[in-house]
Amino acid sequence: MALWMRQLGGVFRLEWKKTFLAKRGWWIYCLALAPVALTLLHWMFEARVRGRNNNHSLGDDVVAFAAMFQFFYLRGAIFFGCVGVFCNLFRAEMLEKTLHYYYLTPVRRELLVAGKYLAGLAVALVLFVGSVSASFLMIGRHAGQAWSNYIWHGPGVSQLEWYAVVTALACIGYGAVFLTCGILFRNPLIPAIVVFVWENLNPFLPSVLKKISVIFYLRNLCPVEVPIPPPLNVMVIDADPTPAWLAIFGLMLLSLTVLAYSAISARQTEISYGE
Repeated sequence: MALWMRQLGGVFRLEWKKTFLAKRGWWIYCLALAPVALTLLHWMFEARVRGRNNNHSLGDDVVAFAAMFQFFYLRGAIFFGCVGVFCNLFRAEMLEKTLHYYYLTPVRRELLVAGKYLAGLAVALVLFVGSVSASFLMIGRHAGQAWSNYIWHGPGVSQLEWYAVVTALACIGYGAVFLTCGILFRNPLIPAIVVFVWENLNPFLPSVLKKISVIFYLRNLCPVEVPIPPPLNVMVIDADPTPAWLAIFGLMLLSLTVLAYSAISARQTEISYGE
């Protein structure tokens, strides 16, 4: 067990550096920083016109962040960020013809999969949990003491905690799915696009099909509900919300199942750079 832990730690440290500093991942940093820059500009602009614009309230900021979180973060930035991080953990080494160096070492392939996944997950959590937290704290900062009271004496801290939990669960779930895509498919972008379409069709699917989706459980965990404007609201099919504990347990179980399948697949994989 001690040997396995040392091997797992060695793979994690090596992959963490490679993944976090990868030049091909510059666009992932842009996805994470874009909402931070947007909320910073919002803070600066609203602080400048404060007192002249009486139509803006903290409630508007809270709903605006909830909309940005559900429609930009969950359905865009985190999704594609996980595609970029996790699909490349194996596929990039196949393209660079370096994966065989790992396979020639006395490291079990299950540990290799686990180490790579944990490294990718650490990178995704740093980028996106940090981005979500910074954006939430800045979006209402223009209100001064009122926003501080909302954070420390109102529901602000609880909402921030849930946003961080949902972000982490999204990274865990999508990370497991896209790591598997990187192992099984020569072009993992094709299954990623299929998953993207399915996830975004979720509000319009029948109740039974809604539950075969990561976004359904993540959306139920979001602390602030976003109203759906007409005419889209008439096409949305309501489904019974899943309790928080069941949603978290289900996503963790799904992730572990997919990772176990990835480990088995990696154990049976043969390298053929000529494909």
